[in-house]
Amino acid sequence: MSRIETVNPKLATGKAKELLDGVKAKLGMTPNLMRGMANSPAVLDAYLKFSGSLGSGDLPAKTREQIALAVGQANSCDYCLSAHSTIGKMVGLTAEQILESRRGSSADPSTAAVLRFARQLVDKRGKVSDADLAAVRSAGWNDGAIAEIVANVALNIFTNYFNHVAETEIDFPLAEVVDEAPETCETHQACAVNSISEPIHQTNCL
Repeated sequence: MSRIETVNPKLATGKAKELLDGVKAKLGMTPNLMRGMANSPAVLDAYLKFSGSLGSGDLPAKTREQIALAVGQANSCDYCLSAHSTIGKMVGLTAEQILESRRGSSADPSTAAVLRFARQLVDKRGKVSDADLAAVRSAGWNDGAIAEIVANVALNIFTNYFNHVAETEIDFPLAEVVDEAPETCETHQACAVNSISEPIHQTNCL
């Protein structure tokens, strides 16, 4: 059971009802994540506007879903992984691409650079190096795209954390358990540092 109440769309009133009705009209369902956010219409409204704005950006829908999968895996968010595995299939990702994305990799070099950068943003709490930026630029992504990558990572960290706090009940087909690639940090030294400092990723999150 979720630790934050999920608002029943049939009983919602005012702004919460308006927003949840809009979600239902667009998705054909009202995901528990958004029902939880609806406890504060301001939160749900902000989330929907942020997501909607990024949806009209330059990053393709597939790439946005791949970022969501990479970030969800990094933050061990079962709800988000289940949701974005389903949505990923809807926008044309294959099962193999979904698994690769969760591991922060891709057979396409350009996409691989995006996912690597997305994971670096999570792992380094945004404090990426000049070399990290140079790598994503050399893969053909301009500063506008980099801004959108950062924004999509931030959006997904928000949903990851919300689901961790709420322990949102998953209402999508469960994503399969996937082991991380052998190394997710850039060096063994970085992994060692992370292991003795406060943990970057807590387990338990769209």
